Amino acid sequence: MTIGSDEARWEVELRSLREELKQLRAEQKEVAESVRQLVQTFRTLAAHLGIAGEPYVRKEGDSDRDRDLPGFA
Repeated sequence: MTIGSDEARWEVELRSLREELKQLRAEQKEVAESVRQLVQTFRTLAAHLGIAGEPYVRKEGDSDRDRDLPGFA
């Protein structure tokens, strides 16, 4: 093998990897947007059901055993 063919092979591999990385980043952005939409949907649903009208704040003196979880009796 000559040095030129090795360099050409590496250039092709690098271009391929860059394209794959570009595609993965685009997919990652799509997933992030989907997760953001899911979070918004769950917040809206929780507010509609009345289980998350305000954020849960742990009361002082609560132990893990008897703490009050929002939406659960």
